[in-house]
Amino acid sequence: MTTDDAARTATDLRDIPEADCDRALDLCYSVFHLAPGDRTRRHHEELLRAALRIGAYDGGQLAGMAGAHRRTLSVPGGQLPCAAVDFVSVLPTHRRRGILGSMMEELWRRCAADGRPLACLWASEPAIYGRYGFGAATELCHIEIDASRPLALRLAPDSRPLRLIDPAEAPAALAPRYDATLALRAGRFTRDESWWRCGALDLDGAQMDLPANGFGAVRVVVLGAPGHAPGGYAVYRTRGAGDDRPGVVSVGELEAESAPAAAALWSYLASIDLTSTVRVQGRPADDPLLHLAADRDQVRVTGQEPNLWLRLVDVRTALTARSWAAPVDLVLDLRDTALPANAGRFRLTAGPGGATWEPADEAPDLSLDVRELSSCYLGGTPLRHLAHAGLVTEHTPGAVRRLDAALQTELLPFTGENY
Repeated sequence: MTTDDAARTATDLRDIPEADCDRALDLCYSVFHLAPGDRTRRHHEELLRAALRIGAYDGGQLAGMAGAHRRTLSVPGGQLPCAAVDFVSVLPTHRRRGILGSMMEELWRRCAADGRPLACLWASEPAIYGRYGFGAATELCHIEIDASRPLALRLAPDSRPLRLIDPAEAPAALAPRYDATLALRAGRFTRDESWWRCGALDLDGAQMDLPANGFGAVRVVVLGAPGHAPGGYAVYRTRGAGDDRPGVVSVGELEAESAPAAAALWSYLASIDLTSTVRVQGRPADDPLLHLAADRDQVRVTGQEPNLWLRLVDVRTALTARSWAAPVDLVLDLRDTALPANAGRFRLTAGPGGATWEPADEAPDLSLDVRELSSCYLGGTPLRHLAHAGLVTEHTPGAVRRLDAALQTELLPFTGENY
């Protein structure tokens, strides 16, 4: 999927009609070496049909494709429309012909026409997408709990009852608790019932159609009595012990209104009979569990990695739409080779009352690429780390520190769901 923009091909870019969706999926599966079952393929077909679809045709052959889901992403202080890029594929016979670059250029045009100032993706090859202005904006950590003994915590769990509910009833029950997180953490997608059913809960079984290593169907536990709004919930699967493997609880999602509520849910998950390990697919890097645990040998971070990659497509709209933690008034010299309208020297004046982003003639306080600004936008990547790495140039002493203070958020951004 790499490109050589100096060697442009004569492929024709156009919308992929619904009649070509099967061909498009075959292309994607071929490039990513996938062989999904029928249910997963039907799920992908539904996603692709609802998505924006850009095709690169070489004569009658579909040589490349890029899709984008129309999603809404939480940002500090609000929400913004976002193009969630997916299905990006180029035939191996057509690599290094500029096809990916052409599709990205067309995507930027579609974002502008559709009023989407942000684009995001999960980077299969990060070295490629950095060239198009995407930067790693959120991180997740993988956690493993030793459940062979009771989970030792430093505070008492919430005493409300825990109960299992029918996953089919879960979207209506869980949505208010999930929606409350949108204002607390940036990097989260809003969900409609379809995304709940097919994504978080897998009610159509598409995820079970993939190799599941013996894990059973999804289960949902909520904290609180019937008829009351849940104080928290967890979505998980279980696998019994085998000859050469432990019994495992695999946690897909956990949300709680407070630390005691989270303690109740984690204690429950670590106490399920015939299991001795809890594996958590992804949690925020500042997850309270890491401080709640009385014994950090029992709760271990087994990995940490970049999660959502973000691209500011319309810098002015993105910067003026988010909230700011502290006043800042700086001139930024911004590079953006793919979108010249973003490039140049601008004055950012921002604070708790709002922000402006206007062209400036003064000497810059900072110089940086849109990739770095995209990484910092949600508040998860400190600008000073990029400056220490030589990726941001500070012309005015203290400018990095002042912009860092303005971008800061109370909680780190986190993206728990893939699409």
